[in-house]
Amino acid sequence: MQAVEKVTVKTAERAEPMKFVQRLGSTTYKISVHFSETSKETMGDKILRLIRNEAANI
Repeated sequence: MQAVEKVTVKTAERAEPMKFVQRLGSTTYKISVHFSETSKETMGDKILRLIRNEAANI
């Protein structure tokens, strides 16, 4: 498995959530992504946890 580099980003202002629209067939999904400012888990950690949990349920 590939190593994931942890990156810390500090900003003075609160960033707007990422937003995008995805259309699948005749359904349009409006997606907004935000992250907890108090979380101790990085995005890479979260993705790896999700993959491991999904693999365990197969």
